Amino acid sequence: MLIDITPTIEPGISKVWPGDTPPTQEFLWKIANGGTVNLSTLHSSVHLGAHADGPCHYSDGGRSIDEQPLDLYIGRCEVMRVPGRRGERIRIEDLPRAPTEARLLLSTGTFDGFRVFNQDFSGLEPSLVDHLHTQGVRLVGTDAPSVDLFDDTKILAHQRFLANDMAIIEGLALNDVAEGRYELIAPPLKLAGFDGSPVRAVLRSLA
Repeated sequence: MLIDITPTIEPGISKVWPGDTPPTQEFLWKIANGGTVNLSTLHSSVHLGAHADGPCHYSDGGRSIDEQPLDLYIGRCEVMRVPGRRGERIRIEDLPRAPTEARLLLSTGTFDGFRVFNQDFSGLEPSLVDHLHTQGVRLVGTDAPSVDLFDDTKILAHQRFLANDMAIIEGLALNDVAEGRYELIAPPLKLAGFDGSPVRAVLRSLA
């Protein structure tokens, strides 16, 4: 069974980080207007909906998204529900149990979606990132649009991901997903030199 954990992107409706480029769709050709095919252009931030951050997003010397190892985004994962608090960070003691897979998806329940883009979502405590690294976690996904709090200009959690060479996926739709182990399939696009990429994130049931 496949479970789509990608929020729908709706040009003109979907919101992005304030100041970033929202998605727009321009039709170059339309069959209804005599075109041979329907042909459209997407103009948007690469940090759109469910997306993977490349390390160069938060470090000038970091890898671009096309240089990230693909195996980070494909393989066994665990979905874990944590007690998110609006405008606060998730701590080590908030984890209900130790992670069991190298990819951990955290459902905080504090982001209301890309039609609203509330700014009081939960981020991650930097010490939590370090702790997950010691537990063998290589990738962390979150239902929030960032692993840091909205007003954290020092992006402290991102910096711990960089220090530990861990991967990030943000903006996942996890509200309706049961806790447990799955296979994650969420490779980013091979965008040379880019700092991130949208992903079509899917969970496959292991049962």
